[in-house]
Amino acid sequence: MWQTISDSLPQLIAAGIKFTIPLAIISFIFGLILAVITALIKLARPKGNVLVKAIWGILDAIAYFYVWLFRSTPLLVQLFIIFFGLPNIGIQMPAFTAAVITFSLNTGAYASENIRAALLSIPDDQWEAAATLGFNTRQTLFKIIFPQAIRIALPTLSNEFIGLVKDTSLASSITILEMFTVSQEITAKNYQPLLMYCLVAALYAVVCSLLSILQHYLEKHANRYIKRGES
Repeated sequence: MWQTISDSLPQLIAAGIKFTIPLAIISFIFGLILAVITALIKLARPKGNVLVKAIWGILDAIAYFYVWLFRSTPLLVQLFIIFFGLPNIGIQMPAFTAAVITFSLNTGAYASENIRAALLSIPDDQWEAAATLGFNTRQTLFKIIFPQAIRIALPTLSNEFIGLVKDTSLASSITILEMFTVSQEITAKNYQPLLMYCLVAALYAVVCSLLSILQHYLEKHANRYIKRGES
């Protein structure tokens, strides 16, 4: 058993470093950007002529449909549609690209609701206070509203990232050689599925535990001034 573990562990760790972790990080970054854009579209009520309001209404409808679609369908089905389905209409892409697109879209849909809720939790009088100080909308968002919203959304976004790390195992279904795929290949050679799947589960547990520790530190750092004020 120990010989099998010592032989398999380097391969699994290498797959995690090469595919699992980069896939999760890249997808989360793109998903977070998409989430912020979606949340702002759903919250904003622009002032202007009829054309501006009509365009924004269309964008708002697209944002609501996008969030509904990706929150209402399984992630595995989304992977299959993008990687196996789109080539039928002439859209073909590498497996890693398809995985990044799918995970980013899925993460963006869920994270947008977290960010929207965090933005809504900021009192409206902070906008008024910023206006009295001469801040425009962009300055108010980036200097006053977003810093507070990030602190509020941090726990849920951290949980979203940890969940994404575990969801990358689904990429094995579209031929990406991440940790779970490598464990399956090794199992086909040594015929020890229980040992190999427990080993890859342990690696995921280690990674997610480290991320949980980092999450705790980030939350503590983000709330340092609030705790001082209460004490």
